[in-house]
Amino acid sequence: MKRMRDTPNRDRPREKLAERGPQALTDAELIALLLGRGTKARDVRQVAGDVERYLKSVKDSPSYNELLEIDGIGSAKACEIMACFELGRRYLGNDGVSGHRIACPEDVLPLVAEWRDRKQEYFFCITLNGAGEVIERHIVTVGILNQSLVHPREVFAEAIADRAASVILVHNHPSGTLEPSTQDLGITRQLVEAGSILGIRVLDHVIVTKKGYVSLKELGHL
Repeated sequence: MKRMRDTPNRDRPREKLAERGPQALTDAELIALLLGRGTKARDVRQVAGDVERYLKSVKDSPSYNELLEIDGIGSAKACEIMACFELGRRYLGNDGVSGHRIACPEDVLPLVAEWRDRKQEYFFCITLNGAGEVIERHIVTVGILNQSLVHPREVFAEAIADRAASVILVHNHPSGTLEPSTQDLGITRQLVEAGSILGIRVLDHVIVTKKGYVSLKELGHL
């Protein structure tokens, strides 16, 4: 595992969050950002990885004593983690993403509502379980889309981690036009083929704007 100090500045959690927002960070990166640093014996990425695995294993809020059992977590960090969970519970409650059922393209819109009128293009991968329920919404890229930026590796890495059965791709058009570009169609074909190899179906690719949306599946491109 690459140590944080060996990671280019642009790929470090703090710089990624400042440039792309907290939604662009993985769980482990968010935890690493919260921890700030590791110990002499363990890099912050290692400690964050252990914390992430622990958090995924608990059903409710983390336990103070169990956090202390993680190598690299002391009393202060355990309290900070628990405080973050409590603040999230008080202010946010249900995130409106996990468990959301997707039955038609229109069901995607609430999940990307705040990005529909952004001045940059945001490309999302929404992962779903076998029942068609949302596991998570991931931002893959920010900026002009092309096949070198929207690489299958980046799109499906989180889907594999989520153990997703399928994904729905979404991106916004700052121009306001709902007409899929040649680039949009090329990216879609590439990702459908990659998903087929991985056993993760691409159910749809939805283009959204402030005024509407279009489904590439409904247009016959999937």
